[in-house]
Amino acid sequence: MPNTDSGLRNKMRNSKITGPLSRLTALRLAAAGAVSLAIVLSAMTVALAEEGVKETFIPAQEPVPVTHEPGSATGLPVPRFVSLKSGHANLRRGPGTDYPVDWVFVRRRMPLEIIAETSRWRKVRDADGDVGWIWHSMLDGRRTALILEDRSGLPVPILDEPTSNAAIVAYADTNVLARLKSCQGAWCRIEAQGYEGYVARTRLWGVYPNEDFD
Repeated sequence: MPNTDSGLRNKMRNSKITGPLSRLTALRLAAAGAVSLAIVLSAMTVALAEEGVKETFIPAQEPVPVTHEPGSATGLPVPRFVSLKSGHANLRRGPGTDYPVDWVFVRRRMPLEIIAETSRWRKVRDADGDVGWIWHSMLDGRRTALILEDRSGLPVPILDEPTSNAAIVAYADTNVLARLKSCQGAWCRIEAQGYEGYVARTRLWGVYPNEDFD
């Protein structure tokens, strides 16, 4: 079952594509009652450029306090997380079409952090830490998150209850894109490819350390 949103390519530099590079990503599901069995739900090979393409590196999320102030244009909290509405959106060096494009986002629904705003433009930061300006209509308030790499290098378990000793219903590889349904305390409820469960908040990029919501 193909997953068009699971490719590792989140964005490309604004340069010509010169050749292919293949890589796989997958959501691995644990069969019910089978401790050691993981089934690959989906895998998508994404053609990348040998030049001008940046692989996604997701930094560790530090539990530091975040001060949210009303945005000058919308009155909504800044910073805040949103998602990318389009599968093709330019990231510019400044808030206007006269500014050059540094990156082109190519992954629909990827999470982005708004860190400043004008009436029509939003300054955003992605999971790599790259910053630029994007047209406001390219963004959506629906929340998503990327699975962070586990320190052990193993897939991240998705649990059926928000507790560390709960049954494992799925394993998620690094950079799998998930819908955020709620977050309370140390756990967030996510949905990925129709499967729901709980993931430790520290294993997600797209939610603040102390941000709770239903």
